[in-house]
Amino acid sequence: MTEAIAVERDDYLVHPFTSRARRVMTRGNTRSTLFVPPAPPYAVKGEGAIVTDQLGHEVIDCNNNYTSLIHGHGQPEVIEAVTPLMMQGTAFGLPTQTEISLAELLVARTGHERWRFSNSGTEAVMAAIRAARAFTGRDVIIRFEGSYHGTSDAVVSVNAPGITAGVRSDVIEVPQGDREAFDAAVTWAGNTLAAVLIDLMPNRAGLVPADPAFVDHIRETTRRVDALMIVDEVITLRMATNGLAGAYGVEPDLISAGKIIGGGFPVGAVGGHADVLAVFDPMAGSSVGWGGTFSANPISMTAGRIAMELFDEQAIAALNTRGDVLRGTLTEAGVAVTGSGSLIRIREQLDLGELWWAAYERGVMLGMNGLLALSTPMTDSHIQTIERAVAEAVRALRGRTNT
Repeated sequence: MTEAIAVERDDYLVHPFTSRARRVMTRGNTRSTLFVPPAPPYAVKGEGAIVTDQLGHEVIDCNNNYTSLIHGHGQPEVIEAVTPLMMQGTAFGLPTQTEISLAELLVARTGHERWRFSNSGTEAVMAAIRAARAFTGRDVIIRFEGSYHGTSDAVVSVNAPGITAGVRSDVIEVPQGDREAFDAAVTWAGNTLAAVLIDLMPNRAGLVPADPAFVDHIRETTRRVDALMIVDEVITLRMATNGLAGAYGVEPDLISAGKIIGGGFPVGAVGGHADVLAVFDPMAGSSVGWGGTFSANPISMTAGRIAMELFDEQAIAALNTRGDVLRGTLTEAGVAVTGSGSLIRIREQLDLGELWWAAYERGVMLGMNGLLALSTPMTDSHIQTIERAVAEAVRALRGRTNT
């Protein structure tokens, strides 16, 4: 990184980008997760672990597009692989062999025998829920409070604006880890229960790993009542070659994936048992129709395959170790953190917008929820800077709170 440029948040509020954006988008925003008041910086360049904004301020990217950029920005082998494809065609009304190659890699890596691609993690979860309902012939989904599974109606809070009574009748939310509440929900649903959807270390809920005994109980229960278990691995697939479910030793019927399997391009996927995903068989009499204009486009498929090949077992272990070390040093510095491996959440009782700016001004970009997602180009120097910036930001805000 070059010498840090001092910035003030009001510099971004008065920048022309902000006024232009607010003339054409509500509050100048199109992704809720990226809005930071009074106005967010705009990225103009990314290289490795570094992002530069419109004022020339450089930051270490610990957001990494909310965990998707496992190799940071501009990974050379990914760029080399996709650049010639731009001249050959970016999307077709025909399948290409690129989706075969990525599916083959995912089968070998995860053990899930069939795959189907989409454009985002949201779509992947939607497809998994549709598959579960079609396979079981049932309607009800149990999911866990505070977990984020995208933005479709079935997976946001049942009390969120715009959610209908029909959706609320088909979805049951229970606290994660609450066995009594879970068992009561299963009993209430009875033979209408299609599936249980769980994230084993939900980011929105604080990156607290699920209790293995509770996860085993879900698996045993779903088998007993002939419902499916869906594990959302959109974020946690980075934790091990076969995802966090593999690390837990549990075999779900379906998983949703995304983020790192696109190599920096839009992607989603659902994987699982062949008999369950057979509901999408176009030759079957009453198959589930599921399109997607840019699903399995050759750019995303190729970038994803290269990124996943580079993120092998050795790379996963190295990045998880970096995360464990950073989490340990932050804890020693008195910062409350949770998570596992390369994913960390700051759990201080502080204003998250203020925390974001305090870290950004010190050269580190977090997620707006206090997330740090590490990437492979990060060096020891980057990790040291992250630890120092986060610790200083937390101390500064604590001091402001206590005065």
